[in-house]
Formats: sequence, structure tokens, C-alpha cells
Amino acid sequence: MSWAELLKPFEFEFFRNGIYVATIAGALCGVVGCYVVLRNMSYIGHGLSHSIFGGYAVAGLVGVNLFLGAGLWGVVTALAVGGIVRRRPIGSDAAIGVVTTASFALGLALVQLYGSPGRNADALLFGNVLGVTNSDVLLIVAVAVATAIVVFFFYRPLLFTTFDSQVAAATGIRTAWVDALLMIVLSATVLATMSVMGVTLIAAALVVPAVVARMLTDSFGKMLALSGVIGAVSGFVGMNASYHLDVASGPTIVLTSACFFIVAYVAGGSLRRLTGNVGHAH
Repeated sequence: MSWAELLKPFEFEFFRNGIYVATIAGALCGVVGCYVVLRNMSYIGHGLSHSIFGGYAVAGLVGVNLFLGAGLWGVVTALAVGGIVRRRPIGSDAAIGVVTTASFALGLALVQLYGSPGRNADALLFGNVLGVTNSDVLLIVAVAVATAIVVFFFYRPLLFTTFDSQVAAATGIRTAWVDALLMIVLSATVLATMSVMGVTLIAAALVVPAVVARMLTDSFGKMLALSGVIGAVSGFVGMNASYHLDVASGPTIVLTSACFFIVAYVAGGSLRRLTGNVGHAH
């Protein structure tokens, strides 16, 4: 394939918007995913994305703004999961499974009964490069900036709460508030990336770059940076592949990040030395 053919899709505004969103969304999911992976809550991204789909359907049915309705639904669901885990002797994976799958089932039932409000339901489930608009670009930039601010100003509380919430609480950190803040950031991330990744594949965008980064370094700061870069490159390359292969954007982005995983798994030792590992995060 010639350079002219490779660069041809950049002539179209919808593709440029898709590239912007996919690249920023990849970096955003990579950073947020580090906290998800280290908390052993890899299922939360999958669950929240499904939950937000339920909120999307409910918002459309009652006539509320789809973005605000779905976002609020996602935040409430995330906080509900956190509350259940703290108050009942069940694991986080069980709480996520119960709350979020019920919400997703409700969304599917409402879409089947009353039709899909706004965007096509298949596009929401699997991602669609053609559906990316200027407002999607502004949304993902806003969420990425807000996330960067949260990570910068709450770096230590988030780090301590992630590795050992009991010790963090003993040192005076209000872990419940830190958990709630992370769940809000996670909900916003899921909502903002749904247009490109689709409901069914957001979990992979959150988990795979973070897992690859964890395989390459024991330093939490380096893990954040590596995961963000891997996510951004996966988004950029995957979106280009999506156009040329005529495949939904979500699957191609996830498959691209899966290639990073395979390389890290096969050549992990050599790559770890290249990252210049020093010390451990805890």
C-alpha cells in the first residue's frame, strides 16, 4: 500500500475526528486502567460500560439529554458498587456483576421495546468511526484534561488507596472519597470513549495497556506513562486499520493493543531492562 493510500483517509473530517478521539481515548483509558488493574477490578470497565448503555436507554425513554442521563446513571452505578462492597461481605466482582448486568439487561429490553434513541444501538455496542463528531472530540479532550488534573493533584491519595486502602485510611486519607472520585473519573472515561470503542470493548481498552505496562515495570509512575503511550498508539494505529480493513473501530483498537501484549509477553525480560526499572511501587 502506497503512502498516498495510507494518508487518503486524513482528507475526511470524520476520520480526523476519529483519530483524535481514538488516540486521546487510548491514552485516557491507559492511565485510568492502571488504577483498575492494580485494584484487581478489571471487570469494572466492562460492567460500567454495560451499565451506561442501560442509562442511555432510560434517558432516551424519559426524554432526558442522553449524555447527561447516561453519565449520571454510570456514576450512580459505580458508587452503588463501591457502597455494596464496603457494606456487605461480597467481592467487588460479584457486586459489579449483579448491579451492572441488571442495568445492561434493562437497557437492552427498553431498546427492544421502544427502539434506540439517538445513535444506532449497534454503533454503541461495537464502536463506529463514522459516528464520531466534533462534540465527541471536545468531550474526550475535556475528560482527558479533567483526569490529568485529578491524577496530578490526588496522585499520592490515589496511589496509597490503590495499594492498601486500610493503611491509607490509618494515615488519615479519606479512602471513601478517593474511591468515589476514581469511580466518577472511570464513569466519565467510559462514557466519553463509547463512540469509538463501543460498550463491549471498553474494558479491554482499560485493561490491556495497563497489563502490558505492568509487565514492563514495577514503578507506578512509569506504569502510568507507559500505559498511556501504549493506549494512544493502539488507538491511532487501530483507527487507521479500522478504515482500511472496513472493520468496526473498537475491535481493531483492541487487537492492536493485544499485539503489544504478545510482544511484552514474549520479550518481557529484554523490554523490562529497556525501561530502566528502578525500585518497586510499594
